[in-house]
Amino acid sequence: MMPDTLLNIEHLDAYYGKSHILQDVNLQVHPGELVVVVGRNGMGKTTLLKSVMGMPPLIRTGTILFDSQETIKMPTHDITNLGIGYVPQGRLLFPSLTVDEHLRFAWRQGGANSRWSPEAIYDLFPELTERAEISGTLLSGGEQQMLAIGRALVSNPILLMMDEPSEGLSVQVIERVEAVCRQLSDSGMAILLVEQNIEMAQSLAQRAYVIVNGRVAHELSAATLAADPRLLQEALGVTTGTVNARPVLAETGGVPEESAEAEIIQETTDEALPDAVVGASAPTLWRSASQAEIRVREAPKPTLRTGEPRRETLRVSVADTIDRAAYIVGTFDTKTRDLLYIKSCLDRQRLRTITVDLSTSRKPSPAAISPTEVARHHPEGITAVFTGDRGTAVAGMAEAFTRFLAGRRDVGGIISAGGSGGTALATPAMRSLPVGIPKVMVSTVASGNVRQYVGPSDICMMYSVTDVAGINRISANVLSNAAHALAGMIGFRQEADPSRLPAIGLTMFGVTTPCVQAVAKALQMRYDCLVFHATGTGGQSMEKLAESGMLEGVIDVTTTEVADFLMGGVMSAGEDRMGAMIRSRIPYVGSCGALDMVNFEGLDTVPEKYRDRNLYPHNPQVTLMRTTALENQSIGRFIAGKLNQMEGPVRFLLPTKGVSMIDAPGKAFHDPAADQMLFDTLEKEFQPGPNRRLIKLDMNINDPAFAQALVDQFLELV
Repeated sequence: MMPDTLLNIEHLDAYYGKSHILQDVNLQVHPGELVVVVGRNGMGKTTLLKSVMGMPPLIRTGTILFDSQETIKMPTHDITNLGIGYVPQGRLLFPSLTVDEHLRFAWRQGGANSRWSPEAIYDLFPELTERAEISGTLLSGGEQQMLAIGRALVSNPILLMMDEPSEGLSVQVIERVEAVCRQLSDSGMAILLVEQNIEMAQSLAQRAYVIVNGRVAHELSAATLAADPRLLQEALGVTTGTVNARPVLAETGGVPEESAEAEIIQETTDEALPDAVVGASAPTLWRSASQAEIRVREAPKPTLRTGEPRRETLRVSVADTIDRAAYIVGTFDTKTRDLLYIKSCLDRQRLRTITVDLSTSRKPSPAAISPTEVARHHPEGITAVFTGDRGTAVAGMAEAFTRFLAGRRDVGGIISAGGSGGTALATPAMRSLPVGIPKVMVSTVASGNVRQYVGPSDICMMYSVTDVAGINRISANVLSNAAHALAGMIGFRQEADPSRLPAIGLTMFGVTTPCVQAVAKALQMRYDCLVFHATGTGGQSMEKLAESGMLEGVIDVTTTEVADFLMGGVMSAGEDRMGAMIRSRIPYVGSCGALDMVNFEGLDTVPEKYRDRNLYPHNPQVTLMRTTALENQSIGRFIAGKLNQMEGPVRFLLPTKGVSMIDAPGKAFHDPAADQMLFDTLEKEFQPGPNRRLIKLDMNINDPAFAQALVDQFLELV
């Protein structure tokens, strides 16, 4: 042991009952040193800090010396008095105490003569001064973290231990916490920091330990980190002992590389599960093991048939997932047990979790991010959320949460559980996320029409079977399945394959099929052509992908959803149709496909005001109505208005001999006068520019030459 070692841990083992969490851990912290401990959830990081603090019900063996004093058998309050401050994960503030009471309660006897008085904390965190007389649980998430740090500092520690201080915080607040850590370290205070935010850990670490399955897998010295800070992230990518590790096939021979160490299997969790449920058990990656039970699991060797191409097994390493969190959101005032049960399931899958409370009751929140913190993101402030009226409060919180989520950089996936209100709160934000980010909604309304909740997004709706009102034998299984589904999506998320062709979006209807098929065939060797059925949701889905950055361009042959929006049809894509192209500025080639029709369901569902119109039964479930010249004028103005806002490259082609298969001589919807009004309005309202052109072609939209023109214009743009 170095003579200046402040904290020296040797051969530490820690147990929760029969669960062996920490195994032969050796760790040192020197005066004024900032040491970072990293690792995935469930690896024993929190247990390490609790072991230093002597917190029950842990059983500890080994040696823990602090300032040359053995503390392994000391009670927690005596350890604190030696000079160790502790900032727990989740802050653990008291709802009944104000900010000032938190600080003064923790200010130990004689603290008035120490550096860290409550007044010094207010100097360090001026934001707390004006909130000194309100409950600590009503602060924003960042302010709560400041209070938790201040509460630890007023005990005048010489070693400050912090557990996940960046959890649930915005980028700006994380940077503030980083600055405070540096300031404290520069002043001579030793800091032992447990953190999963790799950027923050790499920025602060003077030395670092990587913990895997309760053991120290790597120790990186100050000199090593200074030479190459990336080594910390590389060390986190180890597969030995990680739960999600899979054998990686060697470059030759198709056999897995041999692991240097045996994988250790044991039950590890730092958080108690909800009460036991008859007929259901909490899910776990580990089977029950006795205190000393250690088993070696050998990876099966894959066999390959002669001539069969070798497939690499997906490997999910710590470095791959450590920066992605599972967000567990819902109304914690009424669904606490359900949401925390989901959290326990995800914790056991070694995922970083962040709980977000969307309740509007103003009750104290057990979540990492409080309703007040979410509500601050509403453009009109928290008063627009906490209105006292359930309807406006839910709408306000949904908008605030959507804006809150847009600012998060670590969303690996999101899950929620609730009734109709909870579903209405969570799903708008889910829809705002890019396609591909895992989204799971466990809901009592998931067995009905969920279009209003899912929209064009890839939300997985799971029916709760029983009400979301506590844990029972049914809900335990349903919530467990939902949590594990999310964990699988996050851990094995399919990233974009750079070797694949770039994707483009095309819109098609039955009456524009020949055109779209010809376009797709002509481009199939250059692009992955994604065809969307222009049924309202189809157009929305295409635009969602465009705005998510997953499309290189769009050939919007079939804009019929605009007619349905303006005339009240059943296949409307809403007022924002074509809006994604305005915002994303991707290359856009469009046309007037199927603008000769508005869609309704069966003939008996056509509104009374349209009963005397030219109606065409497409099938027993779909009735088409021919648009008039006046309606086409409105359609032309709408489309021209959208095109004029596009700053990316734009071409819009007018097929002057008909816009659909049944808009041709002798067909049911042939109406040259109505079409001419559409074309004239577009020409009149359209604003051409260097990158924006309107092109008239004397063809029907389904003529092969028209399809080729669409292809030529698109290739010219890209």
